[in-house]
Amino acid sequence: MASTSAAHPHLSEYEIWWSSHYNFLKEKGYKLRSRYSPDWVPSWTNTNKIDINCEDGIVPPHYLVIDARRIQDGARVSLKRIDVSRHPYEIEIGRFFSSPPLSIDPANHCVPFYDVLEVPTDDHTVIIVMPLLRDIVHPSFDTVGEVVDCVHQLFEGLRFMHRHHVAHRDCMQLNILMDGCMFIDAWHPSEQYMSEDLSRPARHRTRMRSPPRYYYIDFGISRKYEASNTNPLEDPIFGGDKEVPEFKEDSSKPRNPFPTDVWYLGHAIQETFLDRYSGVDFLGSLVSDMMHSDPAQRPNMDEVFSRFQVIRQGFSNWKLRSRVAPDSERYLFDFVAHWARRIQYIVRRIPPTHTSLS
Repeated sequence: MASTSAAHPHLSEYEIWWSSHYNFLKEKGYKLRSRYSPDWVPSWTNTNKIDINCEDGIVPPHYLVIDARRIQDGARVSLKRIDVSRHPYEIEIGRFFSSPPLSIDPANHCVPFYDVLEVPTDDHTVIIVMPLLRDIVHPSFDTVGEVVDCVHQLFEGLRFMHRHHVAHRDCMQLNILMDGCMFIDAWHPSEQYMSEDLSRPARHRTRMRSPPRYYYIDFGISRKYEASNTNPLEDPIFGGDKEVPEFKEDSSKPRNPFPTDVWYLGHAIQETFLDRYSGVDFLGSLVSDMMHSDPAQRPNMDEVFSRFQVIRQGFSNWKLRSRVAPDSERYLFDFVAHWARRIQYIVRRIPPTHTSLS
C-alpha cells in the first residue's frame, strides 16, 4: 500500500498513524519497531538489499494491530487500536475475563488484556495491550494427542465464555491464536515462519514437547448477557466467517448467538483439521452436529465438551502418539521423522497429551 505522505515515503497510510504515536506509546512503556521511530532510516538505504528482505521492511498484515516490546521487561506484546464508538463492549468484556477470579481460572482461554491506553488526541480511540500471539496452523500438528490438546482447550474456552453468559459471535479460525512457547527463536510478527531478524526460518519444537496455550481473540462484536436471559436474540452480524447457515437463510431475523458460536467453532475445527489432516476422523461426528443447519439441533458447549471427553477417554497412549499428517506432508521422510520423535518421547517419558480428562 502506497504512502499518502511525502514525509513517510515507505509507510502505508495506516502505518503513519502508528508512527505518529511512537513517542506516546514509548511514554506509556511500549516501544514499536524501528520502522515507526521518528528517526528511522530504512536499513536497505544505500545497499543492494530490497525492503522485503529486511526486518524493518515488512508491513504488518492488519491495519489495526501492531507489535511492540514492553520496555519494563522486554516482553513482546500486541497493540490493537479500537474505535469505542463502533465496538463499545470490547474493553468491558476483555477486562471482565482479564480480572480475578476469572483471569486465574485455567479454563479461561480469552486473550488477557495487559493494559488499555486512552489516546489523548482522539476521544473514541483506545489501544489494547495484549500478549503477542501467533496463528495456530503453523507449525503443523504431528500427533493425535496434539490435536486433542488443542480441541480440548478450544471447547473448554468457549464453554467457559458461555458459562459466564458471553457470546463471542466471531470465533472463527482467524480469531483463535496460540502462544509461542514451542519456538526456540523469536519469530517475526508479520512473517511468522521466519526469525525476528528474517535471517532464517524460526526454529521450533513440537507441540507435544512444548505444549502451547490456545486463545480466543477479538471481542469486538461479543456480548455479555444477564444470567436470567436464557434466550437472548441479536440481529445477525456477519463476522469473518460468512457461511453461517441461519444468517444465509434470513439475514434480518434475530438469533440466539450461543448456538451460532457452536457453529463457528465447529467450522473452525473442520477447516483446521478435518479439511487438512488425515488421522482426525474421530472429530467428524461431533463437528457435524455442531454445524447442524438448524441451530436448535446443535449441542450446547457443555454437551460438546462432555462428548469430547468421552471420545478422548477411549484413546490409548499409543493412539495419542499416532501421526496426523497434512496432505502436503505425506512423504517417507516425514513418516520416518515422526517415528524418530515418537520413540524419543516414549524413552524420555514425555506425555502424549498435556490436558486432562474433566
